[in-house]
Amino acid sequence: MIVRSRLDLWQLLFRMRGSVIPRIKGRIAAVVALSIVVVVLQDARWMNAAPLAALPFSLIGIALSIFAGFRNSASYDRWWEGRKVWGQALVDIRSLTRQAITYGAHGDAMQARPLTLRCAAFLHALRDRLRGDPLGPAALAHLPEPEHGVLAAARNPPNLILRAMSSDIAVWLAQGRIEAQMAVAMEERVVALSGALAACERLKSTPIPYTYSLLLHRTVYLFCLLLPFGLVATAGAWTPLAVAIVSYTFFGLDALGDELEMPFGCGVNALPIDAMAGTVEIDVLELLGQPGLPPDPQPVDGILL
Repeated sequence: MIVRSRLDLWQLLFRMRGSVIPRIKGRIAAVVALSIVVVVLQDARWMNAAPLAALPFSLIGIALSIFAGFRNSASYDRWWEGRKVWGQALVDIRSLTRQAITYGAHGDAMQARPLTLRCAAFLHALRDRLRGDPLGPAALAHLPEPEHGVLAAARNPPNLILRAMSSDIAVWLAQGRIEAQMAVAMEERVVALSGALAACERLKSTPIPYTYSLLLHRTVYLFCLLLPFGLVATAGAWTPLAVAIVSYTFFGLDALGDELEMPFGCGVNALPIDAMAGTVEIDVLELLGQPGLPPDPQPVDGILL
């Protein structure tokens, strides 16, 4: 995610980092080159584009902008839902950690350590799963070594971590360390984390319908490629500039929708789930009273992953 202070006019116009321009510059260059060719052919009278009216292109452009706006709204809804799910997961992990230390261990952080460290490992494991990576050292560092092999080979490591949390709560209840009511309250936190896992898996496995995106992609390409023929008779030598501006808008909206559609990726506009997992890890370790806490996650070159 881009973390940046307010830009001045010069930076706003020419800043490339975090912009969609690097992704679409090839497409813009192609349609501008086509526009130059069309202008040359029109000036040399090797082509007569006068019968092509600009009005149909204006109507198509308006319809296309509305369609792209709807698609980007759907993509942003997915991004925003991912943000809410991860934010609620942070609340549940902090609450479960506090309950474990206060009620399950009666203030003795060492007794609560196995369960609370699973809380610290959960979001790291969830991030690895959502990005299609194997279970990484950030999660394994907080889990008992005998469990490493099973979790590393598991299809869904976060789900196994949740099962281990429930097992810890069941053991505490059997040992009389917590009352049944508190066991229910703590298990509700585990269930909420399971809901967050399912919500994230749903977002990852059910993207926007392919046909919907394909229609927009094709229409944007056809519109931008045909636009020079509709403008050259009236815009003349200004056609490449006009086409560059219009194609930047439509190609940019198209590319932005693609980025927001997958909120858990590693792009500059994706959710900073690395930082979220690191933040909750620090919170858990602080509640355990561990000295020498890692530093808070910081953006690198204006990007927080």
